[in-house]
Amino acid sequence: NIPFSPPDITEEEIKEVTDALRSGWITTGPKTKELERKVAEYTHSSKAAALNSATACMEMALRIFGVGPGDEVIVPAYTYTASASVVCHVGAALKLIDVEKGTYHLDYDRIEELITDKTKAIIPVDIAGVMVDYDRIRQIIMRKKSIFKPANKMQEALGHILILADSAHGFGASRDGVMSGQAADFTSFSFHAVKNFTTAEGGALVWRDIDGIDNEEIYHQLMLLTLHGQSKDALAKTKLGAWEYDIVGPYYKCNMTDIMAGIGLAQMERYEGLIERRHEIIKKYNEAFKDLPVMLLNHKDENHRSSGHLYFTRIKGIDEEKRNEIIVKIAERGIACNVHYKPLPMLTAYKKLGFDIKDYPNAFDFYKNEITLPLYSKITDEQVDYIIDNFKEIVEEYTKWY
Repeated sequence: NIPFSPPDITEEEIKEVTDALRSGWITTGPKTKELERKVAEYTHSSKAAALNSATACMEMALRIFGVGPGDEVIVPAYTYTASASVVCHVGAALKLIDVEKGTYHLDYDRIEELITDKTKAIIPVDIAGVMVDYDRIRQIIMRKKSIFKPANKMQEALGHILILADSAHGFGASRDGVMSGQAADFTSFSFHAVKNFTTAEGGALVWRDIDGIDNEEIYHQLMLLTLHGQSKDALAKTKLGAWEYDIVGPYYKCNMTDIMAGIGLAQMERYEGLIERRHEIIKKYNEAFKDLPVMLLNHKDENHRSSGHLYFTRIKGIDEEKRNEIIVKIAERGIACNVHYKPLPMLTAYKKLGFDIKDYPNAFDFYKNEITLPLYSKITDEQVDYIIDNFKEIVEEYTKWY
């Protein structure tokens, strides 16, 4: 019985959580602030804000940038709903873009034609922990700089369409020597239970320096937005006589707790080892499947290293029905697999918004024959061998005619 993606929790994480419980700080406190410092340091960013999800991080970034009704935001059709739902939350118009043919990253060549004078942000997605080409995206955006219409101080300071990376999968990934967190204007990470790096629930937002904007002011605004607009958090109110506070806006509640942060602090101490273990498994899979009619992701070469979050396989010559049959057969042998992702235009919520999968053929082609295999740091070599043997046997049965 091999699960798909259990968390890697040790006594160190348990110790940190116990320490938080005994300290009296079980909501946002010193552990959360320390985790923010370490996340910023690890991603080579000036500042980090730890929140309760990557979704909250993306939404707050849009709100910080002043994106709202009348604006447009470009999002790939091949992603999880969170990448797009945050656009709806702030009242902006969602503009879905297909992926490049044969790939899972957004179609760079189509970005430019989707940009209008209403476009305020683009949300690229680092699926499976493989970073997109942010340099190419930035070049496209800079070519369109003349039609960008800033509507507030932050937009004027940035001077172009916001690049907000959905790097929910990408904590620890790098491309051309640049860490995820350095490449986009703002970058959102997920620390959900199924991610490489977990705080059970949670996430973090990091950002690049913006000329004319103080990073401490950005952080302060994020703290206001994520804690009801309250001018002091619980930690600040513990100072002698410092009970009084103000509410500067009717905002939101999506802060991280010290219990969650404690898990993250322990994870941080061993995180590079967790990524390396994932890459050992990827290498083993790649070697075993090299002669199968299966397309695989490039997780590592001289130019990039993914976070090793998901192991995608695309089985040549099969359709959705055959793909689903294969998943059932693998499950019957005690191996849990998954599919990443059903494109957004196939989902009810986005159909209701007027999107049709027929307009996103590349996303559908990628989805229809995709199977994601178990990939996590706790899996044993024996389990990996068992997965390989059974996957090969079943795939060969379904593709012997290919």
